[in-house]
Amino acid sequence: QVPLLESGGGLVQAGGSLRLSCTVSTRTFGGYAVGWFRQAPGMEREFVACISRTGLSISIADSAKGRFTISRDNGKNTVYLQMNDLKPDDTAVYYCAAAGAAYDESLYDYEDRYNYWGQGTQVTVSS
Repeated sequence: QVPLLESGGGLVQAGGSLRLSCTVSTRTFGGYAVGWFRQAPGMEREFVACISRTGLSISIADSAKGRFTISRDNGKNTVYLQMNDLKPDDTAVYYCAAAGAAYDESLYDYEDRYNYWGQGTQVTVSS
């Protein structure tokens, strides 16, 4: 098992920003690609962003492009999701997940590829 812990969620007004953190408890953090997904009430979980194990490659969902960015600090075993210009439609529980990466720049935008998941952190955007 690889424990993941999300933090940084909360309540913010539309147009505001939040930074989510995902800390991964493993000695082999550098071997994992990490993704962020979200699930709004009554909706299926959807892909938000992912980052390769080197941090040099990223993928952002169309709904978040230009507003969200993802980064990682391998020295701190942590991945960050910076969310700017938040909208009420961004309200959801945000989950981070880790996948053993086949290659340095592998990216995975589908949840079935991920082996380990955090418990989630709530993000609420008020209008």
